[in-house]
Amino acid sequence: MYLRKTVFLIVGVSKSGVGIAELLLKRGAKCYVYDDNENDRIKANLAELAEHGASVVDKSEVFALLRKIDAVVLSPGVAIDHEIPLAARKLGKRITGELELASEFCLAPIIAVTGTNGKTTTCTMIDAVLHGAGIKSELCGNVGTPLSAVEDNIDPDTVVVLEASSFQLETVRSFAPHIAIITNITPDHLSRHYNMDNYVYVKSKILANLTETEYAVLCYDDPLVRSLNEKTRGKVVYFSTKEEVNGAYVTDGKIFYKGKYITDLSSLPISGEHNTYNALACLCAAMIMGVDKEDIIEAFRTFKGVKHRIQFVKTVDGVDYYNDSKATNVDATVKAVATMSKPTVLIVGGKDKGLDFSPLFDGIKGSNVKSIVATGESAFRIVESAKKSGFADISMTEDFNVAVYLAKKIAVHGDAVLLSPACSSFDRFTDFEQRGDAFIKLVENEIYDE
Repeated sequence: MYLRKTVFLIVGVSKSGVGIAELLLKRGAKCYVYDDNENDRIKANLAELAEHGASVVDKSEVFALLRKIDAVVLSPGVAIDHEIPLAARKLGKRITGELELASEFCLAPIIAVTGTNGKTTTCTMIDAVLHGAGIKSELCGNVGTPLSAVEDNIDPDTVVVLEASSFQLETVRSFAPHIAIITNITPDHLSRHYNMDNYVYVKSKILANLTETEYAVLCYDDPLVRSLNEKTRGKVVYFSTKEEVNGAYVTDGKIFYKGKYITDLSSLPISGEHNTYNALACLCAAMIMGVDKEDIIEAFRTFKGVKHRIQFVKTVDGVDYYNDSKATNVDATVKAVATMSKPTVLIVGGKDKGLDFSPLFDGIKGSNVKSIVATGESAFRIVESAKKSGFADISMTEDFNVAVYLAKKIAVHGDAVLLSPACSSFDRFTDFEQRGDAFIKLVENEIYDE
């Protein structure tokens, strides 16, 4: 792509917007940047980009500017039906995203992982396996570091391990990773994608441009994911805990890949069926990339999990506290609850994404959840769902700190407190990491003590 005379408008300047702006500026493109968020972090990002040669525009300028630019680059937080891309599309301008554009500069093979749950753990596990095998890899994407921000570290000998969210995939038209993995698909982000059909379609875009030399790694046990084998020309490899498939599977407590014994299921250091699926997806990617069996086994043996995903924080007054802030939808929370072996006080709530919370209460029936504290923007709807399901032991507060305090007051010696919100963090926090860190701080410092 020749950039010297190409003009871009970058809409949204959080991590991805900053990353792609910096990449384009380094390559000589003209960049205008815009963000209607006025918090301090965004203001600082705009000021930094201005110092590096970008032109900052405000809302009074941005629509007139559309006639001058060649392409609009959307950050993941900006939907494709936002007024700016809608106006640009009417003018025939290219609408793209940070992921799509950054991938056009990438010389290395990409292993891209999407799905409703398990993306981060699967990516982190793949990265650990590659590093353990002596293969240079870059972990990026929705895990926290945009692809555009690591381009300078990437050469043809690197393997890029990329987490791709549905927000990032919205703008994909040509993106074609070497290996595309879909972990599962359950309802999420329906306030943005409107319905499940749209959500599934957006997820399937990770497969759309694969050729016969590339691979689609699909969860066989998820009917929605399995059906997407018809959406790709790539070589399909499955993973399953229930069937002996053409790929990775479990039978009689042992893990196999295409009939070859790999290791015992009990050797995995992280518990829960969801983590078994993550390990199987990782195994498929590693075997496709030619990693030795022994390197895979060693990486599995030493893998410690991911921060903010059922992360043990501390025991306080005989109560175990777990941070599962990464659980931003109902299905993730249900899976987290299934791993709890002690009576559990569950903290849920956050940004209301329009999800149906009734599956949450269906999912925790028969679990160790003894009480729920609902918080944030979605608290009222969660309480309503609790009442309809017959779950009576529920408290509500809008304040996150108070929610943690209430959980502490409810829990007794021998219990556990689990932060697994089933909602995004955007009603109060910038992301799930900030929310999880706030929880950790409250627990570790015991600042909510009387």
